[in-house]
Amino acid sequence: MTRTVRTRFAPSPTGFMHIGNLRTALYAYLFARKNHGQFILRIEDTDRERLVENAVEAIYATLNLAGLRHDEGPDVGGCCGPYTQSERKHIYAKYAQELVSASHAYYCFCTKERLDTLTDETGNRRYDKHCLHLSREEVAEKLASGAPWVIRQNVPQEGVTTFSDMVYGEISVENRELHDNVLLKSDGFPTYNFANVVDDHLMEITHVFRGMEYLSSTPNYNMLYEAFGWEIPRYVHLPHIMKDKQHKLSKRHGDANFEDFIAKGFLPEAILNYVALLGWNPKTEVEKFSLQELVEAFDVSGISKSSAVFDEVKLRWLNAQYLKELSPQQLHAHALATPHYGAISTSVNLPLLSELLRPRISALSDIPDAAKFIDSFDGYSLSLFDHAGSKSSVQLAKETLPAVIAALEPLADWSNDALFAALEQLAAQRDLKKKQLLWIVRIAVTGHLSTPGGASEMCVLLGKEQAIERMKLSLERMVNG
Repeated sequence: MTRTVRTRFAPSPTGFMHIGNLRTALYAYLFARKNHGQFILRIEDTDRERLVENAVEAIYATLNLAGLRHDEGPDVGGCCGPYTQSERKHIYAKYAQELVSASHAYYCFCTKERLDTLTDETGNRRYDKHCLHLSREEVAEKLASGAPWVIRQNVPQEGVTTFSDMVYGEISVENRELHDNVLLKSDGFPTYNFANVVDDHLMEITHVFRGMEYLSSTPNYNMLYEAFGWEIPRYVHLPHIMKDKQHKLSKRHGDANFEDFIAKGFLPEAILNYVALLGWNPKTEVEKFSLQELVEAFDVSGISKSSAVFDEVKLRWLNAQYLKELSPQQLHAHALATPHYGAISTSVNLPLLSELLRPRISALSDIPDAAKFIDSFDGYSLSLFDHAGSKSSVQLAKETLPAVIAALEPLADWSNDALFAALEQLAAQRDLKKKQLLWIVRIAVTGHLSTPGGASEMCVLLGKEQAIERMKLSLERMVNG
C-alpha cells in the first residue's frame, strides 16, 4: 500500500528565517503539494541556550508571507501533536530507555573536563565509549548518587552503513567514522539527532528534506530507525547556498535574512521564486513562476548536487519583472505598505508617482532615490539646462521660462494631456523644438537630470502650485546669477 506523502519543516527558533531555511521549507512544501500529501510544521526548540525571543512568531510570519500554508503545526493543530518539541519531552525519555534496554544506547557520566581531552588519531574530538563498559550496578549507583549523565547512541565500530538519497544517490559511510552521539541530556531534553528520528516516525514523515551537511550523520539516524524496527523515510539532502565561491551563507553571520530582503523592498513572491531556483533546475527556459506553477513544475530530479551562489543582482532582475507586471494600483498598495514612501513629501500625487516609477525600479527600496527630486530641489546646478541633445541652454531657459509660466499659470485643467498640449503649442509659437522646451520645463521643476517621467508628468506629480513655484525659483536663480 502506498503511503500518503508527508513532509515537514522543522526550524529551530534561534533567530530570523535564513534563506537556506526558507528553501528547505519551500521544497518540502512543493513536494508535498505535487504529490497530494501533507506539509507539517514542527518547532524544534530543544537547544534551550540558543532560543531567541519572538523567533517562533517570525517563523509563522515568514511562512505566511511566503504563502507556504502548513496542514499541521503548533498553531493549527493536527493528529500528531504536540508539534513543539519542548512539549514532547516525556516522549523522548521513553524511547531513550528502550534503546538502553536493548543495548543500542548507554548512560555516559563523563565530565566535560574528560571529554575535552578526548581526540582520535586525526586530532578530532571523539568519544571513546568509556561508559559503555560500566556494569549495570555501576550505572545504577551513579544514577542514585545524582551524578550528571547523558544517554549516548551505541554505534558499532566495524562495518559500513549504506543508504540512498534522492539527490546524491547511494552513499556509504564507514561506521568507525561515526560518533556515539548524545541522544538525551540529563535535563530530559533530547538532542536534535534523537528528537528528529522519534518525531519523524511518530508524525509519519515519509520524505525528509534537509541540508547536505547532514549526509554524513544520516547513518546514525538510520541505525536508530533500525533499532526501533521503524520504516526509514526517503531522504532529500539539499546542496549548500553559497555567499560566494568560498563561503556558505551563514545564519550566524547575518547573511540572507528573509525579513531583511522584504525590508529592502523585494516582493515575497519574487524572493520565493528566486529561492526555488537556487539549486533546482526546472528544465525549461522559464524563470518566473507563481507558487502554483512551482508546485506543478517541481521535481526532485531537478535538484543539483552542486552548491548554488546567491546572486542579489539576479534577485533584483527577477523582482523587477514582478514589479513591472503589477498594475499601478497594486504597486501603489505595495509601496504604501513599506517605509519607502515615508521620506517623500505627501503633497505630491503618490498614485501617479507609483505609476511612473513602476518600469524604473527593481525593488521598492529604490523609490526614495528615484524620487529624490521631490524633496531635494534647492541648490541644483543650473548647468543641467545645458544639453546638447535637446539643444537647450541656461540662456534659452532664462529667455523661455517667463513665457512658460505665463502660459501654464492660467490653466484650470492641470492634467497631463492639457499640460502637454499647452507646452506643445508654446514651443510652436516660440519657434522651438518640442524637446527643447520640455527639457527646460523638466529641469526647472525637478532640478534633476534623471526623473521617472517627462515635463508634463512632473508638473502633474508636483501639483500646480508647487510646479509653478519651482519654475519661478529656477528663473530667479538664473536672473540673479
